[in-house]
Amino acid sequence: MSSDPALKPQTSLFSKGYDPHRSEGAAIPPIFKTSTFLFKTAEEGKRAFEIAYGLSPAEIGESPALIYTRVNNPNVEILEGKSIAWDGADDAALFSSGMGAISSTCLTFLKPGDTLVFSDPVYGGTEYLFHNLLPQFNIRTRHFPIEAGLDALESLLKNDPTVKVIYLESPANPTMMICDVPGAAALAKKYSTKDRQILVMVDNTFMGPIFSSPLKLGADIVLYSATKFFGGHSDLVAGLSMGSREHIEPIKAYRTILGSISDPDTAWLIHRSLGTLQLRMESQQKSAAKIVEFLMSHPSVERVAYPGLKCMGPQQVELWKRQFTGTGSLISFFVKGGQAEAFRVLDSVEHIKLAVSLGGIESLIEHPSTMTHSDMTPEQKRNAGITENMIRLSVGLEDVDDLMADLKQALEKI
Repeated sequence: MSSDPALKPQTSLFSKGYDPHRSEGAAIPPIFKTSTFLFKTAEEGKRAFEIAYGLSPAEIGESPALIYTRVNNPNVEILEGKSIAWDGADDAALFSSGMGAISSTCLTFLKPGDTLVFSDPVYGGTEYLFHNLLPQFNIRTRHFPIEAGLDALESLLKNDPTVKVIYLESPANPTMMICDVPGAAALAKKYSTKDRQILVMVDNTFMGPIFSSPLKLGADIVLYSATKFFGGHSDLVAGLSMGSREHIEPIKAYRTILGSISDPDTAWLIHRSLGTLQLRMESQQKSAAKIVEFLMSHPSVERVAYPGLKCMGPQQVELWKRQFTGTGSLISFFVKGGQAEAFRVLDSVEHIKLAVSLGGIESLIEHPSTMTHSDMTPEQKRNAGITENMIRLSVGLEDVDDLMADLKQALEKI
């Protein structure tokens, strides 16, 4: 297999992570539908369990024996080896959902008495985990508004010696606000001690691995709902956690015990999608940019939230220039009116599908306040900038002229 560091991700992913000659020469990996695996010797089985349970770290280049599909599986390992192509990670851990990746990763590095601080807003499921579930384990969580920036984050770190994790979602769901990842990484380093390393985790789902590389900006761990762009076809649910081997190995050990690993079929489907990931995202971004221009000129649209736009504010534009290589395909826009007007648009689209999720080949539209972020209190929504007239759009691969015509006729119903 090629290990040429000069190869671009779009090329290297086709050669790394899978050796066809270990699978009867199959050009594409077969699906390994088995619960358990046979050991060649007892010593091989012993070593496999030492690594799986974190009793002894794997040596560089060591390929431990497969044990049991809750622990590891060829399809999962192949996908993990290929999915890191764009992010520059050492390793990845595949989970049965994005929330599986987030919850398992957080629990790996947090214990009772620790504190997690997070940017606000975040995805509704993440917000529920932080506000309602982690406190049940005596893990404190505190948030800071993204627009308040590093000053608000430093204030939390300066006054709380129990902080162990800084969790960022950038761009944020659904406001599209960007966090200062290098700045947060610098603060984590500043306030870490010999006995307390503060980790920076970044949910990069919205921008995806093509236009953003948080690990290269100083983050320790990058998280994805692989359901979205990695899967890309709205036919699977999965999550990914990526980073250094030092961080991913204990995450995999927790995954083994929590039972949150993904299945072989899902891993195979994501592997199928990797070859077109960059092509899909670049095409979707191109269409999204045209749709943004259309929405900004429409009289029924009050405002558009999209990375890089001047209306996001000079600080946000500067963060976008420093941290991203693109603008992505997620758009939030605000219609003139309230929930009734937003619902009228949602009920009037004909080709854009009314559904949550994002990053698929089809365009999806939804109402964050009553759908993806409905569990937030009115005050939390107001503080996060999630209003009743906000609509979130994930741009797919349909003809962009048809998408704009669909939005035009729906907006005219207001």
